[in-house]
Amino acid sequence: MAMSKYESTYDVIVLGAGPAGYVAAIRAAQLGLKTACVDNWMSPDGKTSLGGTYINAGCISSMALLESAKIYHQIRHDIKDHGISVDNISLDVPKMIARKDKKVDMLSKQIKQVFADNGIDFIHGSGKLMNARQVSATPPNGGKPIILNAKNVILATGSSPIELNCAAIDNDVIIDSTAALSLQTVPKKLGIIGAGIIGLEIGGIWNKLGSDVTLLEAQEIFLHVTDQQISLEAYKIYTDQGLDLRMGTRVISAKRSKDKVIVEYQDQEGNHTLKLDKLIVASGRKPNSENIAAPEAELVLDENGYIHVDEKCCTTVPGVYAIGDLTLLGPMLAHKGLEEGVFVAEQIANMETPINYDIIPSVIYTDPEIAWVGHTEQAVQAMGIKYNTGVFPLKANGRAEAIDKTEGLVKIITNAETDIIMGVHIIGINASELIAEAVLAMEFSASSEDLARTIHAHPTISEVLHEAALAIDNRSLHLP
Repeated sequence: MAMSKYESTYDVIVLGAGPAGYVAAIRAAQLGLKTACVDNWMSPDGKTSLGGTYINAGCISSMALLESAKIYHQIRHDIKDHGISVDNISLDVPKMIARKDKKVDMLSKQIKQVFADNGIDFIHGSGKLMNARQVSATPPNGGKPIILNAKNVILATGSSPIELNCAAIDNDVIIDSTAALSLQTVPKKLGIIGAGIIGLEIGGIWNKLGSDVTLLEAQEIFLHVTDQQISLEAYKIYTDQGLDLRMGTRVISAKRSKDKVIVEYQDQEGNHTLKLDKLIVASGRKPNSENIAAPEAELVLDENGYIHVDEKCCTTVPGVYAIGDLTLLGPMLAHKGLEEGVFVAEQIANMETPINYDIIPSVIYTDPEIAWVGHTEQAVQAMGIKYNTGVFPLKANGRAEAIDKTEGLVKIITNAETDIIMGVHIIGINASELIAEAVLAMEFSASSEDLARTIHAHPTISEVLHEAALAIDNRSLHLP
């Protein structure tokens, strides 16, 4: 379609079609607002692909590959225990990547269909805020931009991987997290700069597929954002799986040597050298705010590129909102952006549906998964609040034992005086699903007694939450 077709005035224009952006556009259209969405993501074959990093190079891609890796690993190592024998197992990585790409394409097309069903105009190009009421959209081929008029603008362009001077990306042997999900062969020796959420998710995939994975992390404490008991359990589990976690390291340089990468790094014991087949840079993400607004728009950003917003996601420009990874309002999570998309769209339509930023779950999609909501034990200690904890290991759960998924534990933290749940932390199978019960409980200010009195089906993995609640009062039923 010709770009000129979209030269019109809209009630809402959304820049970005990731979780925050596409949900904002859909909800705005549902509320009867004439809506357009501008996004510049392009698939490897040169086509538009809605969904942002979340679908194209993030959670969906990672989960699709992890599922394949888990099946391959189980057949190679665990299937004989089930009385099943498989001969001549082989691994077709390109086909595995193609399956992942097919899932991405299907989900992207679903969003396009929802856009069409709701009458949303999609414009493939780079959007830029010109002023409070105007947006320019430049086609991917660099053609002449068009000007779109809007009563309201929602900025939702997401984030991208941070690059490091010491490890320049060459898209061959030194790659970013996006390229790491499209490798066509299994690297024999794989290095990852960063043992945070992204590094662990990617490292876990290639480890299960046969890579010798080393993660170099600058932090001294492993997964410092999680509850310490969970991080210690995770360190043990992932190390036992074969991940080489090297904490307190500083990468000095990463240089190509023929088809290898030579990495020099420093720790408390001195300088070291690693020779790798591939090096992945997974040292965090930065907001995609560069060139998001013309100077005359007077949009205020901080020194790190985050857009300044108030508690209602309003920027310093009247009628312009920023959501998702562009702001410091809440963590960089897809579901946080999704909720903000709904929140802002309804706000434009004069509806008030606030977000509880204190009860947003976090998930690490590894095997086993890690999920948490609310305060960690160390945070509660720092606040000086008297508290109780209830811990239950998955090894004492019948369903977990039956399916050989006994790694991990559940931990519940409550206020000692009121019994109100202050935090729930899980490492284990289906942690990302189990945490929803904890979020719901905390949203309604439930106590551990409320959770303990909730009847859970038996035998199920969900019983670990029930048992952890019982453990607060030292009355767990299945813990030896």
